[in-house]
Amino acid sequence: MEQDFSHPLDLVEEIFVANDWSFERAVADELVADIGGRWADYSLMFGWRDDLAMLQFACACDLRINLDRRGAFYEMLSLVNDQMPLGHFTIDPTSNLLVFRHSSLMRGQSGPTIEQLEDMVELALAECDRFYPAFQYMIWGGKSASDAVAAALLEPVGRA
Repeated sequence: MEQDFSHPLDLVEEIFVANDWSFERAVADELVADIGGRWADYSLMFGWRDDLAMLQFACACDLRINLDRRGAFYEMLSLVNDQMPLGHFTIDPTSNLLVFRHSSLMRGQSGPTIEQLEDMVELALAECDRFYPAFQYMIWGGKSASDAVAAALLEPVGRA
């Protein structure tokens, strides 16, 4: 049975309820949730822009960027974003938090499908989990951007 949702974020809300994820929807066009990842907790934000028929999505990592190393961090963001199939990482200018962002245009559609929303969340969590240790490696380990990204991209082979 197909459900009729009056707002594109209603479906997002249903997915969060089904996964038992706590969330807040203080206004109709924005939904915020906190979920646990492999390495850290992440804050998810879905926003709907009716004027553009656009779904905006952000996943903030619990990782603050030291302003003294901002130049090196931007170098790392460039290297990491080159590896991304969809979306990108950036630094939120107000909080200095690392954020994965992605937007989808939905003109001509009634809104996103459940599969699109699940893919958005899964991709964001996978990329945050994949690169979080590299960001930590650079921030706390003092490694160069290229060394940190190379470590994240290593594919282990064999069995332990």
